[in-house]
Amino acid sequence: MNTGEFHIALDDKGRLLMPSRIRNELRGNSVVITRAIDRCLWAFPPDEWREFSAKLMSASSPFSRRGRLLQRRIVAPAQEVEFDKTGRLNIPKSLQESAELARDCTLLVMERYMEVWDAGAYQAYEAESEAELQEAAEELGGLVSF
Repeated sequence: MNTGEFHIALDDKGRLLMPSRIRNELRGNSVVITRAIDRCLWAFPPDEWREFSAKLMSASSPFSRRGRLLQRRIVAPAQEVEFDKTGRLNIPKSLQESAELARDCTLLVMERYMEVWDAGAYQAYEAESEAELQEAAEELGGLVSF
């Protein structure tokens, strides 16, 4: 997968039409969707999900309160969802509710995974995180050069 920001709509039946460019870059006919850390959903190609979830499970112990929290929040709700004939993903209701998705959504594609945000929530996140973005850029300034 490449990268990109797309404005997409969640229909009345809870389906998202994925951009054809993104569907064409995916191997296979499905993605694994789960809750994210922020108020959005993460979507992974199945092979990326297996690698990511295996690392998360091995790095977090069920004997640790924080480990259980991450496993319950990210791994447990994950569901593999297939594209229908027209390229839509049926987002499970529980995941729609956890991300508070409304009709207008923003899809962010970041090489190995995607995020699905309610469009209004993403706009609010961008506004709230502006100062933190500047700080993060300053920190990386010495590490990344062009």
